[in-house]
Amino acid sequence: MKMLSAKFLCITTVSLLTLLAARAEKQSISREQAEVLISGLKLQQGDITVHDGLAILHVPDGFRFLDGPDAQTVLVKLWGNPPGSAPPLGMLMPDGVSPLSEKSWAVVMTYEADGYVSDKDAEKINYSELLTQMQKSVASANEERQNAGYEPVHLVGWAKAPRYDSQTHKLYWAKELKFGSQLDNTLNYNIRMLGRGGVLVLNGVAAMSQLPDIEKATPRILAAIDFNPGHRYADFNPKTDKIAEYGLAALVAGTAAAAAVKLGFFKAAWVAILAAKKFIIIGVIAVGASIRKLFKRNQTTT
Repeated sequence: MKMLSAKFLCITTVSLLTLLAARAEKQSISREQAEVLISGLKLQQGDITVHDGLAILHVPDGFRFLDGPDAQTVLVKLWGNPPGSAPPLGMLMPDGVSPLSEKSWAVVMTYEADGYVSDKDAEKINYSELLTQMQKSVASANEERQNAGYEPVHLVGWAKAPRYDSQTHKLYWAKELKFGSQLDNTLNYNIRMLGRGGVLVLNGVAAMSQLPDIEKATPRILAAIDFNPGHRYADFNPKTDKIAEYGLAALVAGTAAAAAVKLGFFKAAWVAILAAKKFIIIGVIAVGASIRKLFKRNQTTT
């Protein structure tokens, strides 16, 4: 599923969050129903062709791959995320760990066909300053959130500072997020792979306590997927190919256009929501539980 881009931000932040929360509130399934859904998932190994030949994924040892529809089942029906207009390309999950387990986590894969992203600014980016700008952006949006009766979201900082590999054209970083009064912070681990016509997006969905697991797996994940010939970064033809309107800094900030950097955090609203996923499963699985926590109304709001 394609993440929300700047051109869709004509919907106000408040109305977007309200819509997502209301949509999630309507759904719930029992544990028995969840187990039936899990039994129907097709866990794949080996080589996977991604997005009609765009890339090839060699599923790493210790992982299993779910295609788009199965990934959508986990994200929406089991973990309580609002459905998108289309499923993601797929996702990787640790082998042998049930989606219902507190130990579960995933790497969700999407693609943004916004054009060739120049990496000329790679060595000039001050990520400390960028983080400060992102934190201010999130903080300024919180006033509007709270006025609407929702708890604030705080960008605590880098869980892992951004790093760009100019040889493989892969960028990765991690953010630590705090949603309202939740005791456990959320990890949003990001990998961006630059290609000829766009960016392959991999987002880790986990709790902060699982950062060591994701960091340990990151080298294998980075090595496991690459664009096929004709779609690679080096295949770019400046005479014919589309060039993206943003660079690496905007990718980290979360925008789909450099002019919308200040709104970048909410451009990734879908990813932030799924990053909250589920961790408490007692008897039944409330498919809207993580959304209710993320967008929890103040006690005084009726």
